[in-house]
Amino acid sequence: MNNNLQKNLSGNEHNPRVLELLSQTFDDVQSAATEIINLEAIMNLPKGTEHFVADIHGEHEAFSHILRNASGNIKQKVYELFGNSLREEDLRQLCTLIYYPKRKLNHIKSTEKNLEDFYQVTLHQLVKVLQRVSSKYTRSKVRKALPKSFAYIIEELLHREPTINKQPYYNRIVETIISTGQADQFIHAICDVIQRLSIDHLHILGDIYDRGPGAHIIMETLQKYRDYDIQWGNHDALWMGACAGNESCIANVLRISLRYDNMATLEDGYGINLVPLATFAMEVYGDDPCKIFEPKIPSDDSALSQKSRQLIARMHKAITVIQFKTEAALINRHPEWKMDDRNLLHLIDFEKGTVHIDGNDYELLDYNFPTIDPKDPYKLTEEEEDLLNKLTHSFTSSENLRRHISTFLSHGNLYGIYNSNLLFHASIPMNEDGSLKKVNILGKELAGKELLDELGLVMRAAFNEDCEDEKRDFARDYYFYLWCGPDSPLFDKSKMATLERYLTTDKGVQHEEKGFYYKLRNQEEYCDKILDAFGVTGEHRHIINGHVPVKAGKGENPIKANGKLMVIDGGFSKAYHNTTGIAGYTLIYRSRGFELVQHEPFTTTEDAILSGTDIRSTTKIVEINAHHLCVRDTDKGTELQEQINELMELLRAYRNGTVKSR
Repeated sequence: MNNNLQKNLSGNEHNPRVLELLSQTFDDVQSAATEIINLEAIMNLPKGTEHFVADIHGEHEAFSHILRNASGNIKQKVYELFGNSLREEDLRQLCTLIYYPKRKLNHIKSTEKNLEDFYQVTLHQLVKVLQRVSSKYTRSKVRKALPKSFAYIIEELLHREPTINKQPYYNRIVETIISTGQADQFIHAICDVIQRLSIDHLHILGDIYDRGPGAHIIMETLQKYRDYDIQWGNHDALWMGACAGNESCIANVLRISLRYDNMATLEDGYGINLVPLATFAMEVYGDDPCKIFEPKIPSDDSALSQKSRQLIARMHKAITVIQFKTEAALINRHPEWKMDDRNLLHLIDFEKGTVHIDGNDYELLDYNFPTIDPKDPYKLTEEEEDLLNKLTHSFTSSENLRRHISTFLSHGNLYGIYNSNLLFHASIPMNEDGSLKKVNILGKELAGKELLDELGLVMRAAFNEDCEDEKRDFARDYYFYLWCGPDSPLFDKSKMATLERYLTTDKGVQHEEKGFYYKLRNQEEYCDKILDAFGVTGEHRHIINGHVPVKAGKGENPIKANGKLMVIDGGFSKAYHNTTGIAGYTLIYRSRGFELVQHEPFTTTEDAILSGTDIRSTTKIVEINAHHLCVRDTDKGTELQEQINELMELLRAYRNGTVKSR
């Protein structure tokens, strides 16, 4: 008998009220015992596969492909099953069909001469793949993942008995699927289930937004998944603040979108009206080439005409000036943030074309700012105020944006603890000696877990209509600090040198000094200190985060502190490919341990469908467990054990008569 079961036969009794409530569901000895048997069986299944990704930055095609191929896991299963019996071309076609069933089928049907034979072979192959990826789950869990329209048929084929007598039965099912014209729909359904069951739980460690064109598409993709969580990143906080009506966050969102020519998320995804900004920019900067504000894309990009580039550059410059002004208002309203050094407009000498910072004069690349009054440089003009009001209304009234931010709130937090792994986006503020740094939040000095817990409440307060106005106003303002404040756990640098990077060429004045966390995280003792502070236990416990791109191309190792810390920002964003030398990481936690998958740049979805190309990925074993982990070894196992304990008490109560069978 299981030791836990044996122990609980004589364990302490639970509250009689708990047993009474349990008895309403399990109303006699038989039903309670059956559920215990079921739960004990589940406890001994292999642990589900967890996938960790970070810093997607709007690259929806690459993200979608990695979900569809389960970071190469599906391809591995296909090659294990059919590697010795199929040609390479056929293996690639089968994989692509699983990833993109509808579009790949349309392509195949336009060239396939014997479609019925194709259906016959492919349906049997897909059933075998589904059998392999579903083997670690209960029938009940698999059943819940099946589409209602084909649930019975898929289940019959999935659990086919290896007997000769029933083979005609299974063959006839497949033949009838084809003859009734349901083959396409059936293939769509079974491929979707293969994808879903290949990833048991998805962890996203922040920065879904900015740079890439499809953050809104990524958010829609997530709606299809049941088991996922999000650890908020600084770029996510920026969009959350914009949705809450923080004018500085709105200006920053627009600036970054214009900088990378990323209008799709704004206009197509959220219906943000950019016409007022374009009109204002042309009126103010119509004769200004705004050269340094041109978007960060190749100058020969045929998708963008020179006229469009100039318009974007002028809009970019206009909103950047507004950003500097709105930030100054926030910084002045909150002296406790100690960010006065970020107010630089009053230090510009418009006659000399220089800015005076830390005792030095730096030549400006551009100092044509007609909306800045040298006598009152932070005052918005009437036209700027009117524009800002229109933009704020557009952000706060966007239903899609609010719906996606609601997803952030319902599935996210600043950190998460899953199966002895501490997940957060960027850092935990620390002092030079390795102690956790205390940060003042509304008069409370907080550090570590308590700090992140309080900040999570603050961020939610901005969207809580029942919250006091004063607290909501502070929460709305604080999103700006989370974006770029020195002690923000989402940023943790001395400054965000936006003006210096745009308008000067001096690397020294542009430098952003990282917080002590980034310097100490390579040492195991400091990682242990953080894990202890968050109450993370277990023989194999880790910190997993992103935020700072790992320069893998230059030999930087994402595994730090003797394996205690894993940094998984490998540069999904195309803007980072030159920095990292790769195109993203996926960390995979299987029953046998951790694997880090390093991805090469993704071409296009169209190329994958037509040519069968896949993301080239390299897998690195990070940690191998002494034994394969079961559900019993996970957080879910702890929950199930508690249920078993309660049911054992109920069983004992039935047998000794303290609870009556119903």
